[in-house]
Amino acid sequence: MLDVVIVGGGPVGLCLAALLLRERHSVRVLERRGAPGTDSRAIGIHPPALHVLRDAGVHDALLREGVRVPGGVARSRGGVVGSVSFAASTPANPFVLTIPQARTEALLARRVDALDPRALVRGAVVVGLDDGGQVTVSAGGRGMTYRARLVVGADGARSTVRAVAGIRVRGRDYPDSYLMGDFADTGDDGVLAVLYLEAGGIVESFPLPGGMRRWVAHTDTTLHGATAAQLATLIRRRTGVSLEPETNTMLSPFTTRVRRAERMVSGRIILIGDAAHEISPIGGLGMNLGWLDAAALAPVIGAALAGHDPGPLLAAFDRTRRRAAGRAVRQSALNMALGRPLPGPVLAARNAVLRQAFGAPWLNTLAARRFSMQ
Repeated sequence: MLDVVIVGGGPVGLCLAALLLRERHSVRVLERRGAPGTDSRAIGIHPPALHVLRDAGVHDALLREGVRVPGGVARSRGGVVGSVSFAASTPANPFVLTIPQARTEALLARRVDALDPRALVRGAVVVGLDDGGQVTVSAGGRGMTYRARLVVGADGARSTVRAVAGIRVRGRDYPDSYLMGDFADTGDDGVLAVLYLEAGGIVESFPLPGGMRRWVAHTDTTLHGATAAQLATLIRRRTGVSLEPETNTMLSPFTTRVRRAERMVSGRIILIGDAAHEISPIGGLGMNLGWLDAAALAPVIGAALAGHDPGPLLAAFDRTRRRAAGRAVRQSALNMALGRPLPGPVLAARNAVLRQAFGAPWLNTLAARRFSMQ
């Protein structure tokens, strides 16, 4: 009998596993992929999540490999609209760390393996789940059955755990679509994040390790089949910045939507991360929100395993994390609204308002705190 089975071996599931293994709980992480992930859509780690990852034991390794972004600047039509610094709002970690998601996941997997080499089970496809006071999980891909006192679904937006538990989701699709890609950094912005607030739609730019830079551009439609040269052309026309298409290492179009589970707890089954709340990638909130879910859940699990009644503890967890998800959804909606195309006169009027806001110290600090999830 295991203490906890975590379904999903992405960054969120692995983080929770590290937090629980550190407290000597028996854990299995069932990951359907047979090999480590290579996807790196998510790159930003915000200060509150860095605190969680310190507890998980990977903070120092992440800092050695990532890029510390101390702030950002907003530009439009060749001029500066305003800038923010994370120093005043986040004194403990006065930066947002950028590092490819695949590398973050690899460091977390290494940490879990160091705590318990048996904990991460790859190629385990969950095909059944029942909750009868004790939870039984059948992992069809490995032909094995795991019995545990609690099951956590950290298996993403298409969560099998959520579906089997009968937890419904609600949400909406947004009209926004984007094209993103990683290119060699040949500019002068260094470690700053840059937002280009242009009439044709926003273009975002973030530094990455290895002399690379992530670019994200709002598009009128989802550009399936787009090339690196097409993205480079779009960015040059909108911002004046020239990129080298031959240096591109990742290219991905995406749409945006929000999906929220009606509840995060069903008996002894708990959802965290995208399994519980999928939000727009714009603003980089989703993965960080999942880590904060894990940090809030770990002590609840510890108390339940120590003999405390799990019902009230899990109910409180459900309420607080659903409220946090609601705040993240509203912030991501604001981020997307900021980046939509605008007619020239409307853009100029909005930029004038933003210049005043960026110039007010208290508003500037508030913006820094909101963008860094404080």
